[in-house]
Amino acid sequence: MPLIVHPDGVIDWRGRLLRCALGRSGIAVDKREGDGATPAGRFPLRRVLYRADRVPAPRSTLPASPIAETDGWCDDPADARYNRQVTLPWPGRHETLWREDGLYDLVVVVGHNDDPPVPHRGSAIFIHVARPGYAPTEGCVALALDDLREIVEELAPDDEIRIVAPAP
Repeated sequence: MPLIVHPDGVIDWRGRLLRCALGRSGIAVDKREGDGATPAGRFPLRRVLYRADRVPAPRSTLPASPIAETDGWCDDPADARYNRQVTLPWPGRHETLWREDGLYDLVVVVGHNDDPPVPHRGSAIFIHVARPGYAPTEGCVALALDDLREIVEELAPDDEIRIVAPAP
């Protein structure tokens, strides 16, 4: 069953409507690295990452692993590890997964531009914890921690995320 993300910042999950934050540039059909847009389309949900020092290990049918202080995600289109998890320190441009702000306390890795990654088509697209007030993301989908935990625990192995583009 898909997790349906609407352009107005609402997720339909099995008939429940949940508030979410989207990229600061909205939803884009033609996602580009650094554009601040959430990519439109249907994507598999790959795995779950979590901060074991802050949240309990989630019950999920997806593979789940704790985030370590040395975990990062390469977002450098010129790097051979583009749109892949890396171990820090990393010489290319990257994002740190061990965050102090709590946004990555619970994360679902979205299978966007990963099979194989194409440079400049977007990286590090996650479902993660929302900022206070549901402030925009850099291109991810973000929910309240309790809503995200509920979704993670109900996911089936073949569930996917469907991000709906706004009407032209």
